[in-house]
Amino acid sequence: MGSFGIGASVRRKEDLRFLTGKGKYTDDINRPGQLQACLLRSPHAHAEIAGIDTAKAMAAPGVAAIFTGADLQAPDLKLGALPCGWLITSKDGSPMAEPPRPLLAHGKVRHVGDPVAVVVAETRGQAEAAAELIEIAYKELPAVVAADEAIKPGGPRLFDAAPGNLCFDWHLGDKAAVDTAFARAHHITRLDLVNNRLVSNPMEPRAAIGEHDSATGDYTLYTTSQAPHVHRLLIAAFVLQLPEHKLRVVAPDVGGGFGTKGSLYNEQALVLWLAARLGRPVKWTADRSEIFLTDNQARDHLTQAELALDADGKFLAMRVATLANLGAYLGSFAPAIPTWCYGTLLAGNYATPAIYVEVKGVFTNTAPVDAYRGAGRPEACYVVERLVDRAAREMKIDPVALRRRNFVANDAFPYTTPVALTYDSGDYFKTLDMALEAADYAGFEQRRQEAATRGKLRGIGIATYIEACAMAPSVLAGQLGARAGFYESAEVRVHPTGSITVFTGAHSHGQGHETTFAQLVSDRLGLAFDQVDIVHGDTAKIPFGMGTYASRSLAVGGTALVKAMDKIVNKGKKIAAHMLEAAEADIEFADGKFAVAGTDRAASFAQVAFSAYVPHNFPIETLEPGLDETAFYDPTNFTYPAGCYIAEIEIDRETGTVALARFTGADDFGRIVNPMIVEGQVHGALVQGIGQALYESAIYDPTSGQLMTGSFMDYCMPRADNFIPFALETNTTLCAHNPLGAKGCGEAGTIGAPPAIMNAVLDALAPLGITALDMPATPERVLRAMAQPRPA
Repeated sequence: MGSFGIGASVRRKEDLRFLTGKGKYTDDINRPGQLQACLLRSPHAHAEIAGIDTAKAMAAPGVAAIFTGADLQAPDLKLGALPCGWLITSKDGSPMAEPPRPLLAHGKVRHVGDPVAVVVAETRGQAEAAAELIEIAYKELPAVVAADEAIKPGGPRLFDAAPGNLCFDWHLGDKAAVDTAFARAHHITRLDLVNNRLVSNPMEPRAAIGEHDSATGDYTLYTTSQAPHVHRLLIAAFVLQLPEHKLRVVAPDVGGGFGTKGSLYNEQALVLWLAARLGRPVKWTADRSEIFLTDNQARDHLTQAELALDADGKFLAMRVATLANLGAYLGSFAPAIPTWCYGTLLAGNYATPAIYVEVKGVFTNTAPVDAYRGAGRPEACYVVERLVDRAAREMKIDPVALRRRNFVANDAFPYTTPVALTYDSGDYFKTLDMALEAADYAGFEQRRQEAATRGKLRGIGIATYIEACAMAPSVLAGQLGARAGFYESAEVRVHPTGSITVFTGAHSHGQGHETTFAQLVSDRLGLAFDQVDIVHGDTAKIPFGMGTYASRSLAVGGTALVKAMDKIVNKGKKIAAHMLEAAEADIEFADGKFAVAGTDRAASFAQVAFSAYVPHNFPIETLEPGLDETAFYDPTNFTYPAGCYIAEIEIDRETGTVALARFTGADDFGRIVNPMIVEGQVHGALVQGIGQALYESAIYDPTSGQLMTGSFMDYCMPRADNFIPFALETNTTLCAHNPLGAKGCGEAGTIGAPPAIMNAVLDALAPLGITALDMPATPERVLRAMAQPRPA
């Protein structure tokens, strides 16, 4: 469809309402007669609850009810704990520890911010004022916040069911083959790496409104959710134990998700239970302080990694041991992130013959850790690309040459890695070449020398990346411990005049689905762009859907849409054949018309649609009226976007400040539907990835367990003036197993940017003898490294 179809940089149709303040977010919704909820949260990281007195709070103005964790334990309530959606089996075959996560803490609190009581009042101010009147006696316990400290014998223990605070001890790969390869290696590179903890900080805080209709028994939850159907399933089946059809979940506009809003949280189930208990809708909205304390955090790995090479620099084997901090409770998908989403990506873009990884998941007195943009793949890429750069320096091989020497060859696809994945397509050589040319890599030394005349240290860093997107297939995910499938649905409803409403199980929280999916329809069915509406985020309207995460929307949700449109076209051909008095086999469809091959006889899409709903000229004896089709799509494999990022930085010798000088990327996302949206997605992800490398870090006091970076005053978010224009290129190798050839684009920047930046920082510091530095490379950290005495 030319300017509106696949490949066109169409402006996002949803932006009009966002930019004019007409978006509708959860906090914009108010239900008649609603009450407001405030959660009282623990000020301690680890403590026993010795007693709670709510008498003064109950007497406060406007208070309708107060409930504590003990209140919710009454057997007749039959309230379940928040479930974990992915179970991991340890390497000895034992199941992981799965301690309960109650809606409100009872008996014990396990992190600062753990909810202890809920106050419901007429206004939010009244609820907050009453919460301050609740008197709680705590018996403080020792806290532990670091994974390596938590597994030491004799330390604080969070759960009786998790001895040594260990959730699982997982492994993947052939240990014997790796050990053999290391024994014959010419060179071994070793690194100790820290993948720093992050706070997601979406623009829109989490929110939830619960409503109950006592006449019908129906519940409605309005909430900030990336996966409304998943949340409906988890709440109905595991927490409130409702028939699923009695719960409707509505996720309106969502102001950023980043994986954080994919998990189920206490408040979402709690407001529903409160609404039924009190007979009035109940609303809760987080403030920014609660986001810092209670939203799922991310990363937080301690890793020992080794790479074995032969005398020519060919990779022989990789060995990785990681401690993954899970926080105080299990998030909805937390166990999968440092295992199947991490260990399987340690092959990177390279044909390493043998890989072995061990991961221990550890409970600590910190906020839970779960999916965040990239979800395991950034951690894996950081290990691989830091190792490769260190090996190149140690063996005095150009880092570009070392990468080329070990890339998966173009004729090797489909390529099965030693860590369980099969890459279907790619050309890592071309993508690298595109990035090198765009970055003027050959001219870097001249720029380094010029920077030196200004007293600056200039460095360049390369990182190639690969990611596994669109988790699949469902049967494999089930075998690996998932409690859900990973298919997607789409319904295409053609109206009598030929306009279309698409109902998709994917959910947008900033990705531009209303535009991209409309482009697919415009391209396939030949309709004007404004003839297509996209509906998502309401379980009462969508057949079923798994939501949006893991860069799956186009590859999985878009494919479901394509399959539903194929059904529309096939039925349309039957109707058109009857209308045009021709054989169905002779009907062709293109550019919005059904035509008899080799003739000028044709019927427009709108004419066929009208005939379907006003069947005066319709094969009624063989075909049902109407034109409305649904398709479900379950992928047969992941998709594998890949690319190369090149960072160029300068360090001020006096202040230690790291400044971006250039940043270049070349990505292979398969077929791109809307280049402008893709570029925006890459920009956003790059900012988050560079933010991790240079600015962001969640820090807990090691003794008290208090979050020391609990506001924007202390947690350094990247700002616009920290950045320069990015130079981005795209290479295209099509995904081999979906009809769109799409691979996904939303997380790439968070994966490849951190190692590219840190490799550049270490390149700049190399003349000073500095070989190691942890993220984030803050001015203080850089200055301390520069001040350390080193051998002459």
